[in-house]
Formats: sequence, C-alpha cells, structure tokens
Amino acid sequence: MRRREVLSVIGGAAMAWPLRARAQQGERMRRVGVLMNGNASDQEQQGLLAMLTQTLAKLGWMDGRNVRIEIRWAEGILSDTRKHAEEFAASKPDIILATGTVAMGPLLQATQTVPIVFNNVADPVGAGIVDSLARPGGNATGFIQFEYTLSGKWPELIKKVAPDVSRVAVLRDAAQPSGIGQFAVIQSVTPLLGMEVSAINVRDAGEIERAVAKFAATSNGSLILTASALALVHRELIIKLAAQHRLPAVYYRRNFADTGGLMSYGYDVIEQFRGAAGYIDRIFKGEKPADLPVQAPTKYELVINLKTAKALGLTVPQSLLSTADEVIE
Repeated sequence: MRRREVLSVIGGAAMAWPLRARAQQGERMRRVGVLMNGNASDQEQQGLLAMLTQTLAKLGWMDGRNVRIEIRWAEGILSDTRKHAEEFAASKPDIILATGTVAMGPLLQATQTVPIVFNNVADPVGAGIVDSLARPGGNATGFIQFEYTLSGKWPELIKKVAPDVSRVAVLRDAAQPSGIGQFAVIQSVTPLLGMEVSAINVRDAGEIERAVAKFAATSNGSLILTASALALVHRELIIKLAAQHRLPAVYYRRNFADTGGLMSYGYDVIEQFRGAAGYIDRIFKGEKPADLPVQAPTKYELVINLKTAKALGLTVPQSLLSTADEVIE
C-alpha cells in the first residue's frame, strides 16, 4: 500500500464528514463486524480500516452516528479466526466484513443468514464460498485478490531482474487451498524458465528462518511470497531474510516493496476496501449478497524498489522499469 496514501487516509478519517452523513435523532444504529486477518499494530492495516471508515462516511454512514464498526484481529491464527467468527455470528451484526480467505470457512459455518462482504479472497467458487462470481447465491459476496494464473507472473519477474537465478523457494501457507493453488501454478511455469522450485511453509518465524537459511546455502536462489494471512504477520521477517541472504524476491502485495522488498506484483488492496464499503452501503439500502456479483481486480500493479535492487547488486532492465506502476528510488 502506498505510504503517502495510508498516512493521508489515517489523517483524513478524522476530517469533517458531509452533512448527509449526519444521522437524524432516532435513526437506527447499524452494526458492522470487521474481521481482520492481520495485526492491530500494523500501520497498513490501520490505514485500510481508516479507508473503510472514510468511504462509508462519504456514502452517509458515519461511525458512531448511524453505524458502529466493531473490529476483531485474528493475526493469522486459525483458532482466533474461528472464535471471532462465532462471536460475530452470535451477536448478529447487520453485516460482517471479512478480510482474507481463512475467515470465510468459519464464518459460513457460524451463520448462513448474516450478510458477509469479503475482500482479499482467492477462488471463492472453488472454495465453496459462493455458487458463482456472477450470482453468489448465498449470504456472502465481495472481492477476490486475483486468479491463480497471476502466480505464474512472479517467477517471470524474478528471471527478468536476475537472469542467473536457477532456484526459487515459494513461501506459502500449505494449510490453505489458496496457498496450494498458487504454488501449483508457480510449479507449472518454473521448468519453462529453467528454475527448480521448492516450498517453504510460513507457520512460524523459527521455521521460516531455518528454511530460508538452508535454502540460501546454495547459490542462484530466489524467493516468491504468496498471498496468505501469515505472510502479513511475518512480513518484516521475510523482507529481512531476503536482504540478509541476498535473495531476489517478489511479493504479492505492494506494501512489501514499499517497506524494503525488491518487487511486488498484485492487486490494489486499497480498492478492495473502497469496494467493500460500497457493497456495505448497498446491502444497508436493501440489496442482498446473493445478487451482488463477486468482483475481480481490474488492474494489477508492479512496484520495483531500486534501492533494494542496488543493495543486491542487481540491474533492473529499462524495459521492466518502463512498465512499472511505481519505482522506489
């Protein structure tokens, strides 16, 4: 996520709201339960919540006036995700906003009646979350991160920046179908690029450190970080290990490149939260999740951190720089 935009959103969330956002006395207070898969101390996560609040206010829903937003943090821990999902289902808010694929299973087990808007989810049809993208059919709809085929672009990007690379370790959450799906696509394209692929699980910090160190003991290696809640939890550690072991790496989300990662290519998470606010507004006004199509990103963004490239002794081709959405000097 763009640092400037995060800071702007956090500051802007406290600004004056449009007059139409002011509820009349006696107007019913709506409740939105928000289940976040990250950490409450993460600046990006707080910026995304501020974006949600700000967008809702522009649509006439002001937190504390006519809507109350209740937040729970799962931090990539499945047991906490289940607990928060059950709590939300029992308290019956007007809408639940769930961020990440991990939350959807527990939520749909807990309730088939409370409307759910999701974002940052991979393959909701394959996971059984919705019947189809065009007609979700149940009590959930929202926004997907990307189709799995996007994962095939990540090793291609590494090869363009580091042509001598012949090995890639894919950091993934093997406990989630999305982690398996992304790895499968990467595994299918790497032989065409002359690269051997292996997997590293992201269950805990110690496991990640040991596995990356072992992988880096052999030359010509690189890293790909796939999308998961645990990727967010271990973001700083993974970026640090890539730098420490001098491994070119590509990440699925721009805030990794913003904070020192070499490259990112993926969806715009800001738009996911803007879109979620729009769907919340439409459901408040009477539409049903079953009738609101699941939306895919219309644009993917490439961010390249030249400072990190120079530290790794890499020269990024001008042909790639010219296609980047942002180059961090």
